[in-house]
Amino acid sequence: MPGNSFGSSFRVTTFGESHGGALGVVIDGLPPGLSLDLAAMQAELDRRRPGQSSLTTQRKEGDRFEILSGFFEGKSTGTPLTLLFRNEDADPRAYESTKQLYRPSHADYTYDAKYGFRDWRGGGRASARETVARVAAGAVARQLLAPMEIVAWVQRVGPLSAPEGLDPSREVVDQSPVRCPHPESAAAMEALIKEVRSEGDSIGGVVHGVIRNVPPGLGEPVFDKLEADLAKAMLSLPAAKGFESGSGYAGTLLRGSRHNDPFAATQQGIRCTRNHSGGIQGGISNGMPITFTVAFKPVATLFIEQDTVDREGNPAKIRPRGRHDPCVLPRAVPLVEAMAALVLADHFLRARAQGTGPFLP
Repeated sequence: MPGNSFGSSFRVTTFGESHGGALGVVIDGLPPGLSLDLAAMQAELDRRRPGQSSLTTQRKEGDRFEILSGFFEGKSTGTPLTLLFRNEDADPRAYESTKQLYRPSHADYTYDAKYGFRDWRGGGRASARETVARVAAGAVARQLLAPMEIVAWVQRVGPLSAPEGLDPSREVVDQSPVRCPHPESAAAMEALIKEVRSEGDSIGGVVHGVIRNVPPGLGEPVFDKLEADLAKAMLSLPAAKGFESGSGYAGTLLRGSRHNDPFAATQQGIRCTRNHSGGIQGGISNGMPITFTVAFKPVATLFIEQDTVDREGNPAKIRPRGRHDPCVLPRAVPLVEAMAALVLADHFLRARAQGTGPFLP
């Protein structure tokens, strides 16, 4: 089953299933001698873990990691860094009644079609539980990338949008359980998610991301453009259905004279006076903040009866059980940040290996 690794110079491979014994990640390419702040890594994982508020699944997982290799006397050794997360609250019994049925909009049918076999325990490898490994890897990548700063937040839930032009800190984002930095919008979003949950339904929305303090020169044209790799990273996340870089689709409404980003000399070097490009031009970072959005669909598991078929194609009804988020957006924020960190770390190490481009202190 290929497709479990991401990156080139900073290569991440995740393993494990939602209701198996454990999940984990192997990080290859981490330079030796990097002092890892383990508490900071755990803090990142705590932002993603289930059961953190009334808006998320109530599965109780501490998401405490064990380091199996690649770390000695507080520093990375340069060999593969392996992190393990043991599942503490797995309950596959909730899926016994539906193991012969295809849950609408899940990966049940497609996994069967591809492999002729699937792990029906909560979706197995297709479960969002797998993302604990990505967040761990992203937490390591963040420490490699300092002083770059990656911040994401919930911009929209269903029809409710926060004002445009927000530029918050992570501390402000985390003040709300919905992770929207605009208090009035956050309160309305939280109420909507709770209403949807009470109806057994789910709802989607949009996460906005910004990467600050990015030096110019990151990116590998033509097929590994920085925004192309960001798009692949974000669309690999569970429930992600859309990606926009910079002005995105809104830029199609402008003429070139309004959309172009003029250059000017600044104390930081050559920079743009506007940022419709979203910090990337020609697939290479230009020193401006990198901006993007990621669209997430409504969670596929609904606690209402739906039509489906069984593995033989016979019509059936399904009412799933289990513990699920009514909206992925609040917990998607650390996922988006983690995938952005993996992309930036990979491109930074690629540039350094070539002897060109930016060199961080």
